[in-house]
Amino acid sequence: MVATARWRRLARRWLVAITLAASVASANGITLELPNKTDSLKFAVIGDFGTGHHASYEVAAQMATLRARFPFEMVLATGDNIIRDQDDPSDLAEKFERPFRPLLDAGVRFFASLGNHDKPASRLYPPFNMNGQRYYTFAKKHVRFFVLDTNRLDRQQLAWFEQALRNSTEDWKMCAFHHPLYSGGRTHGPSLELRVILEPILVRHGVDAVFSGHDHIYERLKPQKGIQYFVAGAGGQHERGIQPDAATAASFEEDRSVMAVEVSGNQLYFQAMSRAGAIVDAGIIDRRPKMRDQGEGNEAAPRANQPRRCRRCRRRAPAALAFVVDHFLLLPIGVLIALAWANTAGESYFQFAHALRFLVNDIGMAFFVGVITEAWAPGSRSR
Repeated sequence: MVATARWRRLARRWLVAITLAASVASANGITLELPNKTDSLKFAVIGDFGTGHHASYEVAAQMATLRARFPFEMVLATGDNIIRDQDDPSDLAEKFERPFRPLLDAGVRFFASLGNHDKPASRLYPPFNMNGQRYYTFAKKHVRFFVLDTNRLDRQQLAWFEQALRNSTEDWKMCAFHHPLYSGGRTHGPSLELRVILEPILVRHGVDAVFSGHDHIYERLKPQKGIQYFVAGAGGQHERGIQPDAATAASFEEDRSVMAVEVSGNQLYFQAMSRAGAIVDAGIIDRRPKMRDQGEGNEAAPRANQPRRCRRCRRRAPAALAFVVDHFLLLPIGVLIALAWANTAGESYFQFAHALRFLVNDIGMAFFVGVITEAWAPGSRSR
């Protein structure tokens, strides 16, 4: 069994190698499925790439090949931009400047977020365009980007994030941060604590797309509460560590990968490619409708000058109806049972009166128990 499993793994590796080699040999090693419109916003997304290894150079070369046909102006980096040694300037040159020199010389700007392997001082590194900030926002054409530091998501950052979202007037809102809220990666997986904190804010303010890294895979999630999530963390490292679940729409773990994104009007086009240029995923996302005339995000604003008494009445009406159903719906059945018992037990007026008193006593007890239960029920406003 061990030998069989070993041969299967070896066969899969050879298959991946053959597929990648065939991709390199065809059509300059890359296929373009984006519309590539002249007036659209074009950018690339990459994460966990700063190793300085040969694979990083190959990914960077593939990005330069892509840009020859798809002239993107910026790269969104989802963190772990420099991995391991990064104190000496030579480390930054080896792991970032040299591999991506063709893009940097062409004027492509990288906008980085901090990953768990990035030192806080990297926010001062000019090519990352963070301007010394752990978190920041910027706009390109009709898209507003929000870059967060999920290593330390404190109250100050959250307050800034909410205010920046409120102030945004662009059609599209997109976020980039390192730790994914949703992920099928076996190594790390989703950050549930961050999801509890961030997801309500993202939903409330109508964020359209979120790009993360951390897991060294590519994954596209099914839209969660109207938001499209991507995991793009295989720019320099990759691992066979994905366990697709019900939330996974597409995934790729066989090789390093990078994303190309184009925003035109109300549509976002994307494709994910291996370092050999093979397309592993592609699609179109429609922009979420924004209800600007009804307040922040997608929440309807309360109507002006609405009396508070009316809102209380609307809240109490369903509760009163439920009370009536719970405690009095069966009373007619009880009346019929009592009358039937009285008639079958005899014809005397005494027996009928006794049954009537029995019925009235039961009604009183039911009403008393119902009132006490309603008053002391969890969440009752009568306490």
